[in-house]
Amino acid sequence: MAKLHRKHCKRYDIVGDAHALTYSCFHRLPLLSRDRSRRWMIEGLQHGRETGMFDLWAFVVMPEHVHLLIYPRAGVRMSSILNSVKQSVAQRALRWLKANEPSYLRRLEDVQPNGQRAHRFWQRGGGYDRNLVTISDVHEKIAYFHNNPVRRGLVARASDWYWSSCAAWETGIDEPIAIDREFLRGKMVIGS
Repeated sequence: MAKLHRKHCKRYDIVGDAHALTYSCFHRLPLLSRDRSRRWMIEGLQHGRETGMFDLWAFVVMPEHVHLLIYPRAGVRMSSILNSVKQSVAQRALRWLKANEPSYLRRLEDVQPNGQRAHRFWQRGGGYDRNLVTISDVHEKIAYFHNNPVRRGLVARASDWYWSSCAAWETGIDEPIAIDREFLRGKMVIGS
């Protein structure tokens, strides 16, 4: 079943499909360039995993956007996952800015279609959401996501970017957050 979102982003909540997600900070500002905001992102992901919303297969937190590869649990809608993860980060960031850098808030002010003003951490709209059904699509997205910091010149090797699951996949050490390797190996139908 498709649900139309702003900017014509369609989400398909199909049981058994993994989701490759990308969503950006408001006006593509580098709001995730500090360790504190990256930690908030990781903690939001951890909460989603711990509450049984999804399994995390890969992630990369870039300065102004996030890539996720997740497998929603049965009965959990993508809109609920995104609301949970994104809202927790936004609320913490806006609270921190109000207390520590209130002058920066004007850069996050958004005049909504109804004329109301609000502060936004994330870009309006649904971002990018692609359903993945084959193991080759999953591995292709993982490689693409993990190489993003290299393409941007942030590190020489993908596994050197701490705010990514690349090193965890290479070493088996789950830092900064556990990834669900076994679930990925067990649930994706090879060759489908």
